[in-house]
Amino acid sequence: MDGTILPRRADALRDLARRFAEGAAAHDREASFPHENIAALREAGLFGLTVPVEFGGDDIGLPRAAEVVGTVAEGCPATALVLAMQLIQQRGIARNPAVSPVIRARLGRGAAERGEVINALRVESELGTPARGGLPATVARRVEGGWRLDGRKIYSTGAPALDWGLAWARTDEAAPRTGLFLVPMRSPGVRIVETWDQAGLRASGSHDVLFEDVALPADHALELRAPEAWGRPDADALAWNTLLIAALYTGVARAARGWLLGFLRNRVPANLGAPLATLPRVQEAVGRIEALILTNERLVADAAREPATATGYGLMKTVAADNAIAAVQEAVALCGNHGLSRANPLERHLRDVLCARIHTPQSDAALLAAGRAALSI
Repeated sequence: MDGTILPRRADALRDLARRFAEGAAAHDREASFPHENIAALREAGLFGLTVPVEFGGDDIGLPRAAEVVGTVAEGCPATALVLAMQLIQQRGIARNPAVSPVIRARLGRGAAERGEVINALRVESELGTPARGGLPATVARRVEGGWRLDGRKIYSTGAPALDWGLAWARTDEAAPRTGLFLVPMRSPGVRIVETWDQAGLRASGSHDVLFEDVALPADHALELRAPEAWGRPDADALAWNTLLIAALYTGVARAARGWLLGFLRNRVPANLGAPLATLPRVQEAVGRIEALILTNERLVADAAREPATATGYGLMKTVAADNAIAAVQEAVALCGNHGLSRANPLERHLRDVLCARIHTPQSDAALLAAGRAALSI
């Protein structure tokens, strides 16, 4: 029964989400990393969910992974993003034949047995996201016995918790190759520069990571290709990346709805003499929010079970992001100043949900690809 969380596990997940929600406002205000949340995920064994069974993991599929990430996001979307990246990267490593069996076993057992955390470190100031093309400025130099790595990565989600980084870099060869280099994050020469100070997901610890002459063994170059040989990600990778992100921000919309319903039931303006929830226009607006969230939930659940095209996954992520944002904006509009007060969580949910637009594929790329496909251009 991979498609749904077993009841006992579901109750435990909801308990975790409630715990995370209790500290979310403080972490948001301070832009502090929720180390206690990461410890709780580790204790619950969630970092090994997509690790193969042979290495001690659960090897869950996408439907269940989306439920887990969406539930955690209702409590703390920053924590859920770290977890989503873990699930995505561990699955990718397990499925990649270019990664040596020794490395696969080391990373899989580390996650399943010790709760080690991994994420890809790909984005750079000059390059932006590699999805848009271009050579990274991060360079791996071939030396006797291995490699030396130099460069700087930005938006490195979960940086304070990472045990391993997958650094996107180019070689210093006459004809450069590009690929992922496995970096133990406590290696000499690895440094986190605390630059993350964004409007949303302030607790995600997405700081810069600086590599200064970091020594890596030869087998830590996981897969190197000529730049032009890197095509689009395979369908499985696209599905996991897009649908876990869609599930995460749908979780944020559910959290916003939950606070809104309590506010509308309890708010009794003097001139009305009854709760706001009794007003037909309020009920209609809440109905629109319900429709947006239901659409996202069904979209993610169905897409997680039925393979789609690369274009389709891009559209699903775009639609889910737009729906989640619209749901939270509708909630804010219903509450007036209360919705934008920092004393209430709704304004935080709004700032967090707006981050949905940043994740790859961004809407312009997704819509352009879909339009070209439809027009056969």
